[in-house]
Amino acid sequence: MPLSSAETQPQSHVCSEAELGHAPDREGLKYKRVLLKLSGEALMGELDYGVDPAMLGRVAAEIKAVVDMGVQVGLVIGGGNIFRGVSGASQGMDRTNADHMGMLATVINALAMKDALLRIGVDCRVQSAIPMMSVCEPFIRGRAIRHMEKGRVVLFAAGTGNPFFTTDSAAALRAAEVGCDALLKGTKVDGIYDSDPVKNPDAKRFETITYRRVLTDDLKVMDAAAISLTRESSIPILVFSLLDPGAMADVVQGKGRFTLVQE
Repeated sequence: MPLSSAETQPQSHVCSEAELGHAPDREGLKYKRVLLKLSGEALMGELDYGVDPAMLGRVAAEIKAVVDMGVQVGLVIGGGNIFRGVSGASQGMDRTNADHMGMLATVINALAMKDALLRIGVDCRVQSAIPMMSVCEPFIRGRAIRHMEKGRVVLFAAGTGNPFFTTDSAAALRAAEVGCDALLKGTKVDGIYDSDPVKNPDAKRFETITYRRVLTDDLKVMDAAAISLTRESSIPILVFSLLDPGAMADVVQGKGRFTLVQE
């Protein structure tokens, strides 16, 4: 007796996180969808150039900890550890060409971080603002949101795809586009200070500060375009130390040491 078409079709079933036995506990999370912004230099670790595998692993572990808590994570990494467009332009290179080179450097960093995340069991995708289909996905807003909803980390590479814009601006733009609750800025210090705390031991640390104060005092947290965009989108910026183990997990719960930038 021939089978019906319904019987011959494979029956698909998408298991829920609860069925798979690893439903994340999202209670206690103040921020449930975040974008983490890192400088390219943060990946150098103890090196003078390039990517330090040990630092990659350390950052990947921090990200895994918050993903395991149920936080949806996007990531933008600069390219200054490989090439910085504005530096090339200052040496006589055409600025547009130099910025495109810098964008490609961010793709290299994103692919390196993808490898580090996959090796510790974190599902992730790289989306590039410059199409390069054999290397990574193109940036598609709806697809990025779906990836994040499924618990995948999305690494946004190649900046905005346009010259004359920094990866700070790209981070603010992507955070707004995918509806992030906060933009996390991982740095070498535990917040924003009124002067360089490395050079000035008496530098004052801010617990909270307004977007306007950051701009008027030129505190160099992120560039002016990024600050303005986060302000218009009502996305708080949380500046914390990437060097403190567990700091990112604390931040998404509204705990630990960080500076909050808001209206």
